[in-house]
Amino acid sequence: MPSQKDIDFVLRTVEERNIRFVRLWFCDVSGNLKSFAISPEDLEEAFGEGVGFDGSAVDGFAALEESDMLAFPEPDTFQVLPWRQSENGAARMFCSVRTPDRKSFEGDPREVLNRVVNSLDAKGYVPFAAPRIEYFYFKDSQDPVLSDQASYFDLTPWDSAHDLRRDTTLMLERMSIPVEYSFHAQAPSQNGIELRYSEALSCADNIMTARLVIKQEAFANGFFASFMPKPFSDTEGSAMFFYESLMDKGGNNLFWGPSSKYPDHLSELANHFIAGILHYAPECTLITNPTVNSYKRLHPNSEVPCYTTWGHRNRSALVRVPMHKPGKHQSTRVELRGPDPTCNPYLVLALTFAAGVKGIEGEMKLQSEATTEDIYASEAELAKKGVRRLPHDLREAIEFFEQSEFCHEVLGDHICDYLVSSKRKEWDDYNTTVTDWERKHYYAGF
Repeated sequence: MPSQKDIDFVLRTVEERNIRFVRLWFCDVSGNLKSFAISPEDLEEAFGEGVGFDGSAVDGFAALEESDMLAFPEPDTFQVLPWRQSENGAARMFCSVRTPDRKSFEGDPREVLNRVVNSLDAKGYVPFAAPRIEYFYFKDSQDPVLSDQASYFDLTPWDSAHDLRRDTTLMLERMSIPVEYSFHAQAPSQNGIELRYSEALSCADNIMTARLVIKQEAFANGFFASFMPKPFSDTEGSAMFFYESLMDKGGNNLFWGPSSKYPDHLSELANHFIAGILHYAPECTLITNPTVNSYKRLHPNSEVPCYTTWGHRNRSALVRVPMHKPGKHQSTRVELRGPDPTCNPYLVLALTFAAGVKGIEGEMKLQSEATTEDIYASEAELAKKGVRRLPHDLREAIEFFEQSEFCHEVLGDHICDYLVSSKRKEWDDYNTTVTDWERKHYYAGF
């Protein structure tokens, strides 16, 4: 329950800053940000009784006959929106979605992550995470026309997004979302931004906010920002890497181990955590890579993970362990390289942390580290090492997910059943759509 102190701070700030619109934010099952606004006069009542809305209009929420939902604003997420005018301004809060009898709604992705965070808290773990989000800037929303020919970390006159990345960073920091760094990514017109570490629920909120800010700043500067994982066949795709670690309640990083016992400074608990993620990865791929286009990116090469592997320097590994910095015990973490920026961050963090803790509790043994030779090994050779192939396409991902007791346990039947149904429809629509590739190869033949 929110504290009265937080509620009083919000009510006082709204009055002092002349806020006229309070936007209530929540996320649908597919990972889209939803919002409606209330007046400040209704805010105190909203904290106590919630605000009713029609859940049947939101993907994955409720059927028409049971559509009434309540949004309860979370005062600790209150933030004045800096892109709105200061006079008669606007602010936002993320919400918990509940049913009319005030029970947590099982289709609320934020509540799913909150439930996992609470279960970890009971075990003495505090999950921390940070995202690195990649995306493309194009000239408009109709056709993916490249805006530059720059490459990874380039600082050149033809990096047209340099000022735009700066403006985006400044806007995020005005939203109290600190940015680690921003950069031009590998492909032409591709950019990236990495946010600083925070607790898991705040991390997911920050991702939802960052995706909106990236798009808004692009639009304000005459560009279009796209999170499509693979807009072109012949260039690199976009990922959303997650850096994850577990702390104890004293703030100590449980992934770090002394070199006298662990040469790579990775504790036994961290090894079990990685083993858990790898064990459940094929079942979770529908969540980390939720679209047809996601699997155009997951094509074997030296940079993209397609197998349940881990390593230190191997960037084709699904889980990479960044090198330890002497004296920087708190920075010990694992890097999940599979997810892409179309994913629902609440569900990804819920599943990956739950999988990691399953690995800890089951004392799962971590397989051998992947080598550079493994990049070119066959599936049969990798299988002998305990390595499995991730789903090849959306259809396979649906099958793994549907059969997963683990995913049903963490996400609940409501979300799982909706995703299986909607993603099957997406796959069927894709398979019945005639593409330019088919016309090129079959139109004049036979």
